[in-house]
Amino acid sequence: MTARAFITGVSGFTLTANERAFLRESEPWGFILFGRNIRTPAQVTKLVAECREAVGTHAPVLIDQEGGRVQRLGPPHWPYYPSGSIYGRIYDRDVAKGLAAAGLGARLIASDLMALGIDVDCLPIADVPARGANAVIGDRAYGRTPEAVAAIGGAVAAGLLAGGVLPVLKHIPGHGRARADSHERLPVVKASREELEPRDFAAFQPLSKLPMGMTAHVVFSDIDPLAPATTSATMVREVIRGFIGFQGLLMSDDIAMGALSGTPAERTQAALAAGCDVVLHCNGKLAEMRAVAEHAPKLAGKALKRANAALVMRGEPEEFDRAEGRKTFAALTGGDRPMLAQRGARHPARKTPARVARPLGRNARRRRS
Repeated sequence: MTARAFITGVSGFTLTANERAFLRESEPWGFILFGRNIRTPAQVTKLVAECREAVGTHAPVLIDQEGGRVQRLGPPHWPYYPSGSIYGRIYDRDVAKGLAAAGLGARLIASDLMALGIDVDCLPIADVPARGANAVIGDRAYGRTPEAVAAIGGAVAAGLLAGGVLPVLKHIPGHGRARADSHERLPVVKASREELEPRDFAAFQPLSKLPMGMTAHVVFSDIDPLAPATTSATMVREVIRGFIGFQGLLMSDDIAMGALSGTPAERTQAALAAGCDVVLHCNGKLAEMRAVAEHAPKLAGKALKRANAALVMRGEPEEFDRAEGRKTFAALTGGDRPMLAQRGARHPARKTPARVARPLGRNARRRRS
């Protein structure tokens, strides 16, 4: 059975009868989970199994588990992890310790995910932040230079892979300079190609052989003034596949985000026509999911080869002492606060929650991805 070229969210803690029938009929390539899907370890494990049972394959299950502001799993059932900038600050003082902390943090996250059956994490981030940019990236970034960001991103990817979890490189070719949050509206970056290549785009080059990557809903007006990277054949061909040399499965960022225009069907068609291998649709609204599925073809050709190559990299986790890893991680990051998991502990990432996906619209609040 060949899956269709889309990844879908679902609406709640368990599949509805309508969702189960839809998944069986539409055959998505994979699934993605959000806060609205997460209650307890047993519940998440069951939901993951339900999704796979519905499509009849061991389909990949994705999640955004970065740490800091963006982590779907948190206390009291799962540890809180620090934002990516923590690794950058350690790296600036001691390169070896910074890379060790980043790799170990990712290895611990992988251990958490694999216990639930989740085998893809939308990480690492290779966005290089710029002064005056929107805070949507902010402390999620690993550093201020492409060299630091790429090095730490590589350590994160290696940690995930060692734990049996596929990494997703994001947001290609860079969201760090954007002055708008693409969850809400379309950012336009006016910097010249000569400025972008050695900084924004260069951070992705050392990570170009990772198995999966996610596009940025950002217009780079000096290269393509009309379309964001997700729906720009020029950006995909010349920058993502060309200058950056990304070889893996290319997925769109969430096509329900406010940056994109048109119906879900039109967004799906535009992203695939531009060169995305699969589209990502996250909000769990069945009517939109049906429209995406209707316009997502069966994976074929190079897209199918890249999808299969990515899945081949899902391996058995390497031997790992989780308790010892947590102690070492706490020492590397300067204390045990990042690993809080006590029942009732406040989850810092939930100070401004957005647990339920909002309707499409200019002012809609979005889950960060």
